[in-house]
Amino acid sequence: MNDPRTSVPTATATATVTEAVLPGIVDPDGIQVRTRPARPAGPGQVVLAMEAAGISFAEQQMRRGKYYDQPPFPFVPGYDLVGRAVDVGEGVPGEVLGRRFAVLTKTGAWASHVTVDAGDLSAVPESVDSAEAETFVVNGITAWQMLHRLAKVRPGQTVLVHGANGGVGSTLVQLARIAGARVVGTASAKHHEAVRALGAVPVDYRDPDLENRLRVHAPQGYDAVFDHVGGEGIVASYRLLAAKGTLVSYGTASTRDVQGSSKAPVLRLFARLMLWNALPNGKGAHFYNIWAGRRRLGTFRAKLHADLAQVFALLADGRLVPQVAARVPLAEVGEAVRLAESGTVVGKVVLVP
Repeated sequence: MNDPRTSVPTATATATVTEAVLPGIVDPDGIQVRTRPARPAGPGQVVLAMEAAGISFAEQQMRRGKYYDQPPFPFVPGYDLVGRAVDVGEGVPGEVLGRRFAVLTKTGAWASHVTVDAGDLSAVPESVDSAEAETFVVNGITAWQMLHRLAKVRPGQTVLVHGANGGVGSTLVQLARIAGARVVGTASAKHHEAVRALGAVPVDYRDPDLENRLRVHAPQGYDAVFDHVGGEGIVASYRLLAAKGTLVSYGTASTRDVQGSSKAPVLRLFARLMLWNALPNGKGAHFYNIWAGRRRLGTFRAKLHADLAQVFALLADGRLVPQVAARVPLAEVGEAVRLAESGTVVGKVVLVP
């Protein structure tokens, strides 16, 4: 039998790196594209040639200076990527070269070449497209862990997914359906067909009687509600829970364009969740943070790799349908961000070299 490594494309190192830089709070066309000299991998590091990097809600917040713990300007955004190893540092096995990996970065992924710690790499099946795999890195980890590690959704339960047409939302819908749950998803009317195709019952989030409209589909309440909106709408999400239901909050999208402190909306949300958890009613309320537990780095990485492997296996088997809204060259990053923030697309906008 042939060595499977012989079919893996090779990749070569580069002398320069092209990267997108956020110089400050700017419009999308104010994001700068620059070139700098490449640096070799250090001990325990790997340089990946980026094949696909995503535009998530986190970067949209960073552009406004609204992400909870973003670095000071200027910096290179980019929460995650899929790329091929072109250089390895001391202590990293040489067979890593030429192979394709996914990595969660938080920042730095909007670049032609990205240096990461070898321990953060998750293998990507060669049978799947890089951009399609990229849509399931941060989105897949987030959705899988919220669904299975926090809400522990079981077959026959009914769950509510807000923003069911978005990157995380569309992934949540699919994973919940695979888990045997019934799914109701909010989205604008123009996205209802796409949401329905994923297996969810769509409800217009603009409906002035939204809470009652959602209650029609789960008169006894929802076993789990996944809410990325935050703000005052989180109260309705909690009210919609069944007697022993679980609310999982994972963002404050409603405050994206609100001026002021980036931390205040999150802290108010935390206070609310803590209060609800103190009530003796059997309901649970959690805030999902993908970086929680990183102080125990070995355990954190093991969970992340295991969960992403599950997601990639479903993708490779055709059970997960990737939602690539658009593939945009890195050099056109401003246009890509504008599209991602437009509210007109289903799925995730992906940067490519």
